[in-house]
Amino acid sequence: MTLLRYLPLLLVLGTAGPAAAQPKSEPADYLLPDETKMTPFKDRVPLLFVTRNQPEWNKLNAFWNDSTEDTIDPDTGAKVTRKAVKIKVPFGLTTAPPIPAENPMTVEKWVLGKKLYYDGILSTDGTVSCASCHSPDKGFGDGKKSSTGIGGNLGPINSPTVFNSAYNRLQFWDGRAVTLEDQSQGPVGNNLEMFGGKNDAWAEAIARIRSNPEYVKAFLAVFGHAPTRDAAAKAIATYERTVLLGTGIQDRAEAVMRKRVTDEESGKFELKPDDYTNALKAEFATKSAALKDLGLDPDKDGAKAAEFGQRLLNGRTLFFNKARCSNCHTGDTYSDGGFHNLGIGAKDGDLPLSEFGRFARLQTGHKDTALVGAFKTPGLRGLLQTAPYMHSGDDKTLEAVVDFYDRGGNVNPYLSEKMRDTAAEAAYIKARAEGKPVDAAVKVYGPAKKPVIPLKLNLTAQEKADLVLFLKALNGDPLDPLIANPAKFPGK
Repeated sequence: MTLLRYLPLLLVLGTAGPAAAQPKSEPADYLLPDETKMTPFKDRVPLLFVTRNQPEWNKLNAFWNDSTEDTIDPDTGAKVTRKAVKIKVPFGLTTAPPIPAENPMTVEKWVLGKKLYYDGILSTDGTVSCASCHSPDKGFGDGKKSSTGIGGNLGPINSPTVFNSAYNRLQFWDGRAVTLEDQSQGPVGNNLEMFGGKNDAWAEAIARIRSNPEYVKAFLAVFGHAPTRDAAAKAIATYERTVLLGTGIQDRAEAVMRKRVTDEESGKFELKPDDYTNALKAEFATKSAALKDLGLDPDKDGAKAAEFGQRLLNGRTLFFNKARCSNCHTGDTYSDGGFHNLGIGAKDGDLPLSEFGRFARLQTGHKDTALVGAFKTPGLRGLLQTAPYMHSGDDKTLEAVVDFYDRGGNVNPYLSEKMRDTAAEAAYIKARAEGKPVDAAVKVYGPAKKPVIPLKLNLTAQEKADLVLFLKALNGDPLDPLIANPAKFPGK
């Protein structure tokens, strides 16, 4: 980037002062706001997250709740009462999504971000939007093994869901983006996704947006300047930050358990079969659609509550013990936010360069061989809506995913230690050192002939079925139409 590119911005910040008129050739990347052009503070409607550990959570009747707040106008120091919207964070998500200080959430910004998210204007030919690969009717993914971008180009990787992405420590399968604001800028400049031009992708996109009077007006009201890349990224991230999924049958069973333990005054917060059974009975009483997630008919299968309650507990026990899922799938979203090599993409025991994952994105001087072939641990909420699975999109069903882990993944030199039978590897090394026979089928790597032995889980057919049932119980309630319906906006 040259100094000349930012000369218009420097002129704006020159001796004429911040209120000086901005020249026509404004930079596309960022501009400084003119507060006098923005919606006045008292008329801005903030978006506020409310979690279950806050007393008012139980008083909120919907996901999106009109409210008010008493605050201080930072420009005048006056006390003001202004409108506010309170977002009821779904049950099971115990913390609010983190919000960058430089990107406070308002309804105006959210509306702008939602419009941009579903608008093909960000792509060169207007045919591809964010929603093309992250559609609400496909679990905020696209249901394909790999995504189709501009000109019918196929991407190299499965489209990750936006569900609960606000909680991700890093974005993209390889973690190359730090925030949602950072992530939202990537596809626009990708010639397999949204860009088919010859010049600067974002400069072209911003030029298209600036040719739209409605967008120009909206950016001015929200940001106090013409459309820019920085502002567009902030607006899109504001919308994505509200794509929250929770309140699955597993969450309901845990609520039943906590009430039971509190009533008993036992202090033993441990799930029992009856907790699941009672949660399911409550679902049958309301004929909840969530029962279909488990393959149950709300009208006919009420007598199966106890049977499925026991199976769900069995599945949960496997998840946290024998099946070792919780080694990586932890917390409210069931992801440790880390990166692990499962051997996906390995061919004949080796990884091609295209499957180096997180390692390839690490800065030179900070390359960690423990992250060769490592990809991000996805969250597990909404699994029934986000097939196919894995970053490769190779596994079409949850049963196939469980089978993959049951065999220990795919052997390769950098298979995660969490996927390996380290005891068997130690025994192999010891036997070899003592001159004893070793298993010729074991793959060894490098000059030291290091053995890598995947850990087989040896799950029975019934255990696999119960584990899959538990995963389905994480699916969650449907999203509020304001989030999931591209055409629906507040007040309309």
